[in-house]
Amino acid sequence: MKKLISIFLAVAVAFSLCIFANAENSDLRFGSDGEFKILQISDPQDDQYAAYDLINFVKLSIEEFEPDLVIITGDIVEDSRIGDIGIDDESFREGVEVNSYEETLENVKVATDNILSIINDAKIPFAITQGNNDYASGVTNEDWLEIYSSYEYCLVSDMSEDADGKIDFNLEILGSDGKTAFNLWLMDNGRNGISAEQTAWYESQSNALAQTNGGQPVPSLLFQHIPVDDMGNLFEECNFWDEGAVSEGGKYYRLNKELANGYYAGAIVPGQTSEQFTSWKKQGDVLGAYFGHWHTAGWTGTWDGIELGFTFGCEFAKTGPYGVRVFTIYEDDVKNFDNEIYTYDGSVKKGNARFELQVDEPYQTYDNFFEEFIGAIINIFALISREITQLLS
Repeated sequence: MKKLISIFLAVAVAFSLCIFANAENSDLRFGSDGEFKILQISDPQDDQYAAYDLINFVKLSIEEFEPDLVIITGDIVEDSRIGDIGIDDESFREGVEVNSYEETLENVKVATDNILSIINDAKIPFAITQGNNDYASGVTNEDWLEIYSSYEYCLVSDMSEDADGKIDFNLEILGSDGKTAFNLWLMDNGRNGISAEQTAWYESQSNALAQTNGGQPVPSLLFQHIPVDDMGNLFEECNFWDEGAVSEGGKYYRLNKELANGYYAGAIVPGQTSEQFTSWKKQGDVLGAYFGHWHTAGWTGTWDGIELGFTFGCEFAKTGPYGVRVFTIYEDDVKNFDNEIYTYDGSVKKGNARFELQVDEPYQTYDNFFEEFIGAIINIFALISREITQLLS
C-alpha cells in the first residue's frame, strides 16, 4: 500500500510540474511597447518529406515578422494525394496515409515535427486548429492532442469537451495590469462544421469572460480552417464580362469592392447567414474571423460589423500564391488592429525567396486553370509510374 501511495504522489508531483511549465509558457501578454503580434499560417498540407520551400517559408516568416504567437489554421498534413515533383526529397510521393495506422501515425508525427519543431525551437508560443485533411489522415484527435502536448510551446487544449471530440479552445492575452485585455477563439470544424454543442461552449465561455470584464464582451479574433458561408455576402452578382468575374452555380460573382479587397480564385454565393455568425453577433465579442482551406484565396472584407478573411495556404505541391497574415494588436486600442497579408515569392532553389506585402486592390483574381490542368496530368502519370514500380518490385 505504501508503495502505491508513493507512486501516486510521484505521479501527482510530476503532473503538477507539467501544469506549471505549461502555464508559464501559455502566459500571453502585450509587450512593453503595448503591442501583440500574431502570425497566421494556413494549409502547410505536407507529408513526412518536407518541401524545401515550406521549411524556408516557416523559418523566414518567423525571422521576418517576429510574432508573439503563431496560429496554424489547419491541414498540417496531406492525407493521400500523390504526384509532387522536385519540391522535396521524394518526388512522386505526397501523403502521410498508408495501410497501417501505426505507420500513418508515425508519418504524421514526422510531417508535423518538420513544421512545429521550427516554431518550438524559436521559443514562440503556437496554437493550431484542425483541418479536414488532418481528419482525412485517419489519425484520431486523441493522438493529435498527444502529438501537440510533446511540444513545450504548443498551447493547444480541448476545452469544449463536445461529444464529437473536436478540439476547441480560447487563449487570453493579458494587458499591462495583468487582466485579460484580448481573446482568441480557435475552433475545430472537422468534416461537418461547427455543432450546436460547440456553439453553446463558445457562448458559455464568452459569457464567463465578459463577467470578469465588468459585463462587457472581451474583444476577440476567431480562427478556424473552413470558412463560414457568410463570406459570400462580400460578393456581388455580375456579368461574365465584368472585371473580376468568377463563376459559381451557373452565375457570375466578384468581390464587392465597397466591402472587400484581395486575391480570390472562386466565389461563395451571397445571401446566407450561418448559425455561427449569428452567435458571434449575439455575443458581441468577435471583431474578426479568419480562415484557410482554399489555398489560393487571400482577401479581407467586413460584413455586418465583423471582419472576415481568407489566408493563403503554403502547400508547395500545389500552385500558389502562398502567404501569411500578420496581425498587430494594440493594447490601448484593441479594436483597431493592423491586419496585413504577405505573399511568399521566389524559391529556395533560386536563392531569391522573400515575403512581399500584398497590396489589396479590388478584383484581383488568380487564374490557375492551366497550372491545375498540368498538375492533374502529372498526378496521373505519377500514379501509373508508382503502380508499375510496385508491380515490378
